[in-house]
Amino acid sequence: MQILKIPSKSKVRLIDSLLIEGDVRRALIELPDGSMQCVVTSPPYWGLRDYGIPGQIGLEGGLPEFIQSLTGVFAEVKRLLRPDGILWLNIGDGYTSGNRGWRAPDRKNPNRAMSVRPGNPPGLKDKDLLGIPWRLAFALQDNGWYLRSEIIWHKPNAMPESVKDRPTRAHEHLFMFTKSERYTYFPGAVKEVAEDGSTRNRRTVWSINTATSGTSHVAPFPRELVEPCILASTADQDFVLDPFFGSGTVGLVARRLGRRYVGIEINPVYMSEAIGALNYGLRTKETNRHERLPNTAGRPGRRIRRDETPGLAGR
Repeated sequence: MQILKIPSKSKVRLIDSLLIEGDVRRALIELPDGSMQCVVTSPPYWGLRDYGIPGQIGLEGGLPEFIQSLTGVFAEVKRLLRPDGILWLNIGDGYTSGNRGWRAPDRKNPNRAMSVRPGNPPGLKDKDLLGIPWRLAFALQDNGWYLRSEIIWHKPNAMPESVKDRPTRAHEHLFMFTKSERYTYFPGAVKEVAEDGSTRNRRTVWSINTATSGTSHVAPFPRELVEPCILASTADQDFVLDPFFGSGTVGLVARRLGRRYVGIEINPVYMSEAIGALNYGLRTKETNRHERLPNTAGRPGRRIRRDETPGLAGR
């Protein structure tokens, strides 16, 4: 595993797994065209976290600026993705702030407190749901991405909320985008068990508990959310990119499945903790229950066409 800090003095030669500390908008430029088979990522959500980094994505003054920031990042991601590659994008929603420049702690969720918060976007009212996932998805469609699937990540252990005038949120969106009409996909690697005990093509609602990472990152990926994305999209030694690396879950899962990874993280504390987690995994040989999952190493990729398999590529 190589570690690089941005800005660097030379372009990256991508041979093995790589971690880059720096702003994603600068770091992506350093990577070679068509080098990634798969991207699995969860960018900062707008107005929900202050990570203490000047110019950070997620604290733009307006919602259109946030969407523009992310479409710019994913335009560069598209350059890095192989023609048959897949982008898996997890993004959460939020509510208008009521034009308050702060957010009080919630008794059941103290991490929600913020001293800086953007005002209501133009055209939205107090207490409106922002609709960020679909705003971003449509923007990426407009930029040429193929939106192949909307997956609902159902959280059985969702964080409680103090609100009493609407249902408590217990899901997020995970979008599957492709760069091309034809792409590599391994449906057999991610089949699920049906009610009668048989296996079937994976459905679009994934019930997965949230997880803690053992680091200071407050919103880590659960490994069970990352695993099917990588298994469905890659073979042995393919490169997996996470441009918002956080606590390093994508790297941990990719390495255990025999894939190489590239992680980009702007926060030096998160990067240091991710390196520690990855090194700990090496020392313990990553022996855990997840090792029993199937591996697509050595399997030929299946290039999906729009006219094949209704429900998978025909819609």
